[in-house]
Amino acid sequence: QVQLVESGGGSVQAGGSLRLSCAASTYTYRRYTMGWFRQAPGKEREGVAAIDSDGNLDYADSVKGRFTISRDNAKNLLYLQMNSLKPEDAAMYYCAVALAPLLNWGGSWPDPQLWHYWGQGTQVTVSS
Repeated sequence: QVQLVESGGGSVQAGGSLRLSCAASTYTYRRYTMGWFRQAPGKEREGVAAIDSDGNLDYADSVKGRFTISRDNAKNLLYLQMNSLKPEDAAMYYCAVALAPLLNWGGSWPDPQLWHYWGQGTQVTVSS
């Protein structure tokens, strides 16, 4: 069982920045993927960014160039630096772990059904 706890959400004006953090309980799976998803009211949960145990990265087209995913393996922390925020970025943001190298699976990582563990989410609000 992997426990995930997100933090860092809040309210910001358009053009501002936030950094989300996700603290993960210790786990020793050899191949895994960590990621960020978001879900706005009335919309489906969508993949934002992912990073795997080999350090490969990928982003949703809507956030490329503005968001950066990173991790601190020693502290079991995952981050999402969000810059140049737009009102359409407002959503509940979730941290997730998949016990598989999803970034090797031909672009399938944004599918929420492929992920095994989820945090409770942290709210991001962006005002125009």
